Amino acid sequence: MEINPEMKQRIQIALALALAIAGIRTAYVLYERHASSKQETQAQAAPALNPDYYVTPKKLYPYDLKSARALTKQPVWVKEGYRYPYYPYNLSARHTDFEHDAGLLLPIQRLAIKDVVIDVAPNSEGQKQVMALFEQDGKTYAFQIGLIKDAQYKIYSDEMLYVQDPHDLYQHWPPDVWASVEKHEVKPGMNELQADFAIGMGRPDRQDDPSWKTVHYPNGGNPLAITYHEGKATEIKPDKPS
Repeated sequence: MEINPEMKQRIQIALALALAIAGIRTAYVLYERHASSKQETQAQAAPALNPDYYVTPKKLYPYDLKSARALTKQPVWVKEGYRYPYYPYNLSARHTDFEHDAGLLLPIQRLAIKDVVIDVAPNSEGQKQVMALFEQDGKTYAFQIGLIKDAQYKIYSDEMLYVQDPHDLYQHWPPDVWASVEKHEVKPGMNELQADFAIGMGRPDRQDDPSWKTVHYPNGGNPLAITYHEGKATEIKPDKPS
């Protein structure tokens, strides 16, 4: 049967449209597969978020002497060891011996705060000190958690102390990390927060590459320099006293 020219043209147009539609569909399927494969690759390459970022320690938000005394209702733990000095406290005279410090609070030191009081340090220029009292070896000591100036309180105990057991807050840390923290040791692979828990506060060097970081730790008279790569300790060595 002979096909007339008009019918032939219609058939050619229909075939061309079918081929175009098939080509578009094939291109779309290939694009979807490529996009899906790219997303999977990116997901596999992305580093897992540090679980420490999800820890939100409880805060008391003290704003005066009465609210600061909430520190006496549970144990507290020192956030940054070898940073805060403490002093002998005379209970009879109700006065802190500011001129003779007794030492520095230790890393993650557990304290039972007995009271929070107001005192006046020498040369305080009109300021008063808010002091937390605790007992150690049968003696009473005090450390500053705030100040009063122009009748305004500024209390920073939330920045100094945990009011929850750090073992519970960071229970996702493996037992060997907690063992090192308890021994006040740092081992390769520990992160910076774990090192802070173990040996106290540190002073970082200025760096250009954010993937590398060197921190200097006084460590209670046994200074260490720790180099971190991608947040993990890679080199731990004795440091010069600052």
